[in-house]
Amino acid sequence: MAKTIITVALTGAVTPHGYDVPETPEEIAKCAYDCWKAGASVAHLHMRDDEGAGVMDPVKFYQTIKILRTEYPDCDIIANCTSSGDNRVSDDSPYGNAIRRLHHKVVPGIEMGTFDAGSFNWGIPGGIFSNSPTFLTDVGNLYLEKGIKPEFEVFDLGMIRAVGIYWKKGIVKEPLHFQFCLGVVGGMDATPRSLQTMIEEVEHLQAQGNLPKEVTWSAFGIGKGHLPVMFDALANGGHIRVGMEDNVVYGKDKDGNKILANNLMLVERAARAVEAFGNEIANPEEARKMLNLKPLDLKATQDALNAVTIEEIEKAKQECKDTYGSTYKQEKGMG
Repeated sequence: MAKTIITVALTGAVTPHGYDVPETPEEIAKCAYDCWKAGASVAHLHMRDDEGAGVMDPVKFYQTIKILRTEYPDCDIIANCTSSGDNRVSDDSPYGNAIRRLHHKVVPGIEMGTFDAGSFNWGIPGGIFSNSPTFLTDVGNLYLEKGIKPEFEVFDLGMIRAVGIYWKKGIVKEPLHFQFCLGVVGGMDATPRSLQTMIEEVEHLQAQGNLPKEVTWSAFGIGKGHLPVMFDALANGGHIRVGMEDNVVYGKDKDGNKILANNLMLVERAARAVEAFGNEIANPEEARKMLNLKPLDLKATQDALNAVTIEEIEKAKQECKDTYGSTYKQEKGMG
């Protein structure tokens, strides 16, 4: 029987206050644990600052992963940390590029990291989601050095082709794992048709030799596209992502009123959908094998986390500012 990996995107960078979104390291770790018990094998992690804005703070990534691995030792969910999540450092400046990948450099226990394979306009109104070749080359090389598996977040067809170019240049290694991100204004629609187009593009590039044969993929749709994309992903043999980063409405009641979601509700529904389709939910051990990740060595991870101090991470943050000059801006949001 086929196995399906469920990723839960717990927090995101822009889902606002008023929704049931975990924001502190303690809340995020506890929510990841609850979602793991419900069937999630991968936790996609974003951080928030004390005002609730998305932030690329390695201290908060460290605190979250340490809590997850020490206070919930039975939980073996895969730790997948974003390389984006704060428009104040998404300007392709040397400082912005350095701080976006700093947690991957200094925080132990990160198993996967996002590799957003291109730049695009983020909404209307909205800024530019900048992922320059310089940044992607640097983050790809860092992932190779640290043994972190890239998750290639692609929002349009050209980004799929771009991944193949980074692969051919040796900046990323196979097997590759794509996350098809559908529904952003600057990208493809959250529809089964768009997902089918992306799947066909992967197959076309594989046939040309411009992508490797060893590829896995997952997909999600933002907002109302959440369920159509999830069902189509299952129908095409893919994996699925759910969570409050992407969708805050569970559905409507009999009177047409919106039912607000939380992460656990969305994971539980995804688990039921996987089982109803006739698949089995992949547990984290199985997901690691499917994604070509090393088995979780909990003791080694705990020891590595305990060997790092917050003071050391704060020093690394300051060194980024001293080396590159902070361009940190006051606007809140996603980048």
